[in-house]
Amino acid sequence: MSDESPLDRFKSVLAGTARALSHDAEIEVAWTADTPIQNGKNFRIPMPGRNLPREQAMEARGFADSFTLKVRHHNEQLHARNAPAEPTARACYDAVETVRYEALGANAYQGMRDNLDAALMVRVGGDPITRAVRADEVPMSAALSLLLRERLTGQPVPEAARAGVDMLRGWIDERAGGDFDALAASIDDQKAFQSLALNMLQHLELTKAEPMEPSTEEGEEQDGEDQSEDQPDEGEAGEEQSPSEVAAEPTEGEDDGEGEAESQMEDDSAEGEAGDEGEEGMMPVRPNRPWTDIPANFDYKAFTESFDEVVAATDLCDEDELNRLRAYLDAQLKGLQGVVTKLANRLQRRLMAQQNRSWDFDQEEGLLDAARLARVVISPGQSLSYKVERDIEFKDTVVTLLLDNSGSMRGRPISIAAISADVMARTLERCGVKTEILGFTTRAWKGGQSREAWLAGGKPAHPGRLNDLRHIIYKKADEPYRRARKNLGLMMREGLLKENIDGEALLWAHTRLLARPEDRRILMVISDGAPVDDSTLSVNSAGYLEQHLRKVIDWIEKQSPVQLVAIGIGHDVTRYYRRAVTIMDVEQLAGTMIEQLAGLFEDE
Repeated sequence: MSDESPLDRFKSVLAGTARALSHDAEIEVAWTADTPIQNGKNFRIPMPGRNLPREQAMEARGFADSFTLKVRHHNEQLHARNAPAEPTARACYDAVETVRYEALGANAYQGMRDNLDAALMVRVGGDPITRAVRADEVPMSAALSLLLRERLTGQPVPEAARAGVDMLRGWIDERAGGDFDALAASIDDQKAFQSLALNMLQHLELTKAEPMEPSTEEGEEQDGEDQSEDQPDEGEAGEEQSPSEVAAEPTEGEDDGEGEAESQMEDDSAEGEAGDEGEEGMMPVRPNRPWTDIPANFDYKAFTESFDEVVAATDLCDEDELNRLRAYLDAQLKGLQGVVTKLANRLQRRLMAQQNRSWDFDQEEGLLDAARLARVVISPGQSLSYKVERDIEFKDTVVTLLLDNSGSMRGRPISIAAISADVMARTLERCGVKTEILGFTTRAWKGGQSREAWLAGGKPAHPGRLNDLRHIIYKKADEPYRRARKNLGLMMREGLLKENIDGEALLWAHTRLLARPEDRRILMVISDGAPVDDSTLSVNSAGYLEQHLRKVIDWIEKQSPVQLVAIGIGHDVTRYYRRAVTIMDVEQLAGTMIEQLAGLFEDE
């Protein structure tokens, strides 16, 4: 025990407390430098400073307490069974359930109440509700959850969010004020609370009345005090992205194209978590829309390209921070070192086998064929046999890895993507194959300078793409791996991952490949969903970005010399790409990348 640091002892205490309160001895707690997340019984908690500052320690306890209460009092199957389909309604439905189980802890333990308050301050600090200046900018899920928390625990709305909540307080009280009292009386019973929450959403005109499905499994009949503890963690509070549904006339416009395009987070990542502690408005939705034909007259444009940037990873943060982030990525790599080494060796053997020489036998001259000497021994009259080396043609090759750097990739998915890109770059360099690693996201949430210019210009209709692109170069094709190694750590940086406009990113990466001199050019896209940019979709048709992506993919696959392959993380990319594979577990990413790449090399 004397060798343990204060940080190690603090983590042990957190884990012990979580196990005791959840009645589950298998709870595990680990630190993270990214967004706090829960995956079943595995908690990733924000790491406080080495000296354990009181404020940071309370934040860590708060997130651990929230995750613990979810394990103890929440049944995910019961919650998911009757979840509404409408994005805004679903975000509110998830948010009020989080308030329920956190209120159970806050009302029972004063210390837990203080810890949960500290964690809430972190979440609220990054929520768009703190920046709202009009009612239509206030996220309904955030306002509703804070008002319900006020009723269930008696705690006031945080100062930073008070102005935003007050914009909707009267409207919500008028339609659902009585529902709050009924919810407070049913806080201990998840099933009853769920039914009342659905009624409240109907009163708020966020969803239509639908009968609740009866519980058919014994494990789902239990109330909030006796819940299944090993269900996968799914959607939580604070994940609705756009507040346009709560405009000054909140009862109108719910079903139009603009409202449908509003984004909220329903992370389909392989870990099954939806970033329950993620910043509201910071996690794009990943819609699985049905196939739609691209209109013949479809025309994609950008309102302005003045604020777009193509930037090297080294220009986005200083040397010291890059080194720190790379060290964090290396720590994530330790647990996978054996696996990735085997995968890298497998790919290297397959590629080197194609570059090895073959032989022409029974030649009159050349190297002596030792395998045929037995014939000479048995029959001395036989002439000696020779063989001649023949080089197999192996085309010069360049591979581009285009990584989705959107907000929904936060946590384990982006770590695995960075690790896989790292392994791929090292392995291909050994095999003489050049590798370029690129990332794509946006510079801002909800439009940035492009949207400001559009607003200043009088909001012209159908402006097209309305956000500032950020295309990141982690490693150039001609750059040695050792020089670019630290750049991959940038993906671990908090605040880097925002929204994603896949079609333009694909064109950018494709254009870079076409400029290369290699005979074979391969573009591998790794993404966890459809293109989503809240600013663009709020003022264009709902499928604007998705249709452009389909058009770009179709052109590349049918007319370009570039070989295109995609890997979807928890998202069916086979709907877009002809050559694609979908994985449901991010741990499969490295192996899938290698198999797909090897398959492309073997194709004629």
